[in-house]
Amino acid sequence: MQLEEPSDAKKDASFICGVVEGFYGRPWTLDQRKDLFVKLQEWGMNSYLYAPKDDYKHRAYWRELYSVEEAEHLTMLITAAKECNITFIYALSPGLDITYSSSKEMVILKRKLDQVAQFGCTAFALLFDDIEAEMTESDKEAFQSFAQAQVSVTNEVYEHLNQPKEFLFCPTQYCASRAVPDVPNSEYLNTVGSKLAPGIDVMWTGPKVISRLITPASIDELTEVLRRKPVIWDNLHANDYDQKRIFLGPYTGRPSALLTKLKGVLTNPNCEYGANFVAIHTVAQWSKCSIEHAHDENQSSDAISAVSADIKLEQESRNGRSDDEDVSLPMLVYHSRLALKKSLQLWLPEFKRTKSMWGPISKPHVNNVPPVTFSATGQSGVPCCSSGSLEEGGTSPGSAPMPTADHSSAEDANELASDATLTPCLVDGTESAGSSSMVSLDRVAECLEPMETVESTSSASSQAKNLDVEDVDDHDIKESPVKEEMPSAPEHEEGDVVMESERKEEEEDYQLTVDDLCLLCDLFYLPFEHGPQGMQLLQEFNWLKLNAHIVASNPSKPTAAGSPEVKEWHERAEKFDTMSRALNKLFTRLTYINNRELLYELYPYVWDMRGVVALLNSYVKWLSFNQGSKQGFLSGEQEPWVFRGGLAADLQRLLPLESVNDLFLYKTPETPTRQVYTIRPYLASDERNVYQLCHRLHIARTGANFCDMEKMFHSYPNLLGDIHFGAFVTLSPEFCFVVEDDNSVVGFVAAAANAKELQRQIRVAWVPEMQTKYPELFHSHSSEKSNIPEPLKDLATKLQRLHTDDLPDALLTYHPSQLKMWLSDTVIDHSVSKRLLTCAVAALRAHGSSGCHVYDVDVCSMEFYSRLGFVELKNVTHDQDVMYFGRIF
Repeated sequence: MQLEEPSDAKKDASFICGVVEGFYGRPWTLDQRKDLFVKLQEWGMNSYLYAPKDDYKHRAYWRELYSVEEAEHLTMLITAAKECNITFIYALSPGLDITYSSSKEMVILKRKLDQVAQFGCTAFALLFDDIEAEMTESDKEAFQSFAQAQVSVTNEVYEHLNQPKEFLFCPTQYCASRAVPDVPNSEYLNTVGSKLAPGIDVMWTGPKVISRLITPASIDELTEVLRRKPVIWDNLHANDYDQKRIFLGPYTGRPSALLTKLKGVLTNPNCEYGANFVAIHTVAQWSKCSIEHAHDENQSSDAISAVSADIKLEQESRNGRSDDEDVSLPMLVYHSRLALKKSLQLWLPEFKRTKSMWGPISKPHVNNVPPVTFSATGQSGVPCCSSGSLEEGGTSPGSAPMPTADHSSAEDANELASDATLTPCLVDGTESAGSSSMVSLDRVAECLEPMETVESTSSASSQAKNLDVEDVDDHDIKESPVKEEMPSAPEHEEGDVVMESERKEEEEDYQLTVDDLCLLCDLFYLPFEHGPQGMQLLQEFNWLKLNAHIVASNPSKPTAAGSPEVKEWHERAEKFDTMSRALNKLFTRLTYINNRELLYELYPYVWDMRGVVALLNSYVKWLSFNQGSKQGFLSGEQEPWVFRGGLAADLQRLLPLESVNDLFLYKTPETPTRQVYTIRPYLASDERNVYQLCHRLHIARTGANFCDMEKMFHSYPNLLGDIHFGAFVTLSPEFCFVVEDDNSVVGFVAAAANAKELQRQIRVAWVPEMQTKYPELFHSHSSEKSNIPEPLKDLATKLQRLHTDDLPDALLTYHPSQLKMWLSDTVIDHSVSKRLLTCAVAALRAHGSSGCHVYDVDVCSMEFYSRLGFVELKNVTHDQDVMYFGRIF
């Protein structure tokens, strides 16, 4: 698509518009960069800034020349850019350890840039971001200030390269929050403005490293100081600071009036190349919007039309959109939601392109990121970071910081940091047209950027306590207390693992649509806001949870089943279920696309989001089946970006599970799977399937011959189910959940909020029923019944112990609830066990429980419960034959 140039454009013809590759992590490939150059040309963009943090010769080892192989790679890149009429700008970051006054250093710096010039490069940049504002003694003698030292070096290099047409300079104070004391009074910025050669452009990220809004007034203020129009290095779509987030929303928060006030805009987008289609294309649309309308400071008719279009689009996103229906706006007036719609229509064919992918699914974020600390106010002129080493840290304008701790990997660290205890405030149904998807600003968040996240003491301690939960490779985790080895059963269910030969894009039901992509983008929108459909998920779940008392059975205040309030609650619960099913459909359709490269980039995010929404949907169904909840939401007014994790984490925080964050840590499958597992409340009709599964799992545990065991249990088909789960599903069905795949029940969890009361009911009601049902087993130790097989005698002993064992008081003090859980080994999604446990814990927590235990744990299930965060409780009983495992929540 060739974007139209506005006939009335008044911006500088040399306006720089393009992409900067400046993030931490796995770089884009040569083919991806070539593809980018083609798209930039098609969309009327003209520049690419090469500044990948993985190229150590760009920053830490800036003095070293490129090898022959590296030189060939760069030469091919520069040539490919020229073929597409894209200006290739090579950036170098020498500021970590350069001695500005050293003539030897200048020779080395010039030699490095001369080498790149020999590759065919004609545009350059010097970056001095994220460095200590300290100089050596020799530098202090040679220069009056830090700014003067940088300017002197930059000007000398600029002259040495014969004053290139494109030459960029990134200052150390590259955003307003880093200007000391502020932009107008910054000695550093004023020195840059007065001393830097007029032909050199200065880069700027806006008010902050990642800026929600960049206003014309702020640029006017900066331009007066710099004495030139700045080039915006825009981190709006950068995602390398949070492995849980990806940003697929449109370019926004930059008024079109900026076009005449800027020298250019370079967007630094997601690490995942294929995910940047919308981010880059909407920047292209924005850069071509009408300048005539940009000068109108008042609410013109066009601006009013844009607002009206915004309202209409937001309504369509709730009530269903028609792709054939368009919103009328004046030609070349930029509107973010319309720009998104245009981009999605062009992005859809990308999913159908045949591209292969090798290797397992892995996020391209950096594996080992240096620790970074933050100023409480964000006003420090010197970033708090380490420097002078290969793995330098800091907040680059090209990449937001990624704090780490002493964890096994940065991914674990970021996942552990993604859960906090506070809950974002949700807007009500009345939304302004200007910010319909925004959450109100909290004072705590005003000084924070999206990567400067809030952590709480309780959350931190919980994370530290559960570090070992995620440190284990999923291949080593036994996801079931028993291994089911059914005769002739395949290891994995057919069709579960996504194979390239299984694509069904030609079948209509499996084809992605623009509506699917709209949902995808709304779920992974922007750092400061969720998309309309994402906000709708938050709002609906919030409302259902807060109003669960409407469907709760209260003997003193009975609510008519047909009352308008109850009807509304169930209608909105059905609406939430519909949204969950729409996400399932998106997930399934995505697994069938021909573009496997794009699938592997998006899969981890969609897989996780689908699981989170399915979990909340299970909780809603539990509220519907089991008389609501006794506990409401936590409250707060935080921005959605104050916590790590994006929309998925915001949804998770709506559950009453702030102290079990480890249950939200899932390792993405290395190979895409399309099997969708449904977790739902237990129904009476599930008894047969649950008992059958219990029967199969027990036989698999014993390792005995399947046929022999079947013969032995022929007279007692329900015995195993009665022993292990019968009391729970009979006396405490409201805390039982099942897991289903496409064919059958494959797992279940049973719990009781009050284990002591459950024990009393077992003695009073359940044991007498069992004595009537299995009289011979209750007397199996007598001589006349000695012909009972030994395995049945062992089970009979378990049956008899139901009414003889007492739960120790020391156990019930902190673990008052009891739980038991089994899962088939055919479940290859390693997150299912955690999600299943999460449902049970949420239900128990909502009824006031603070912890649960597992009774009489055997050797086969010890590892299983340990992986789920349970620990052995060694000092609660004197009985050496009984093991208890528990966890507090």
